[in-house]
Amino acid sequence: MDLLKLSDRAAFVSITRTPEELSGVCQESSLAAGVTAQRGRRLLRVKGPLEFGLTGILASLADPLTEVGVSIFSISTYDTDYLLLAEQDLERGIAALERAGHTVHRSQTE
Repeated sequence: MDLLKLSDRAAFVSITRTPEELSGVCQESSLAAGVTAQRGRRLLRVKGPLEFGLTGILASLADPLTEVGVSIFSISTYDTDYLLLAEQDLERGIAALERAGHTVHRSQTE
């Protein structure tokens, strides 16, 4: 499976509302200094669009990361899936994904 690591300049925003919370994910540079947030994450985008009938996509990504102790935060949209990894885990996570047969394309603007 091809993955594309998005550049830091890429505009990504996800807002999720449940009865218990309102959660937002955005570019770290867009946050005010006092906002409670988990900072230092990097975004991986699964090359899509993905058909709804496909199964095991997220598991095929999460399993190799679990094996090397890399925690993920996943977000799914209509067309594809996204994974957020802690910046300090990024290289180890990419190596695990590549060993599992995935291709990771790095952005030109790192």
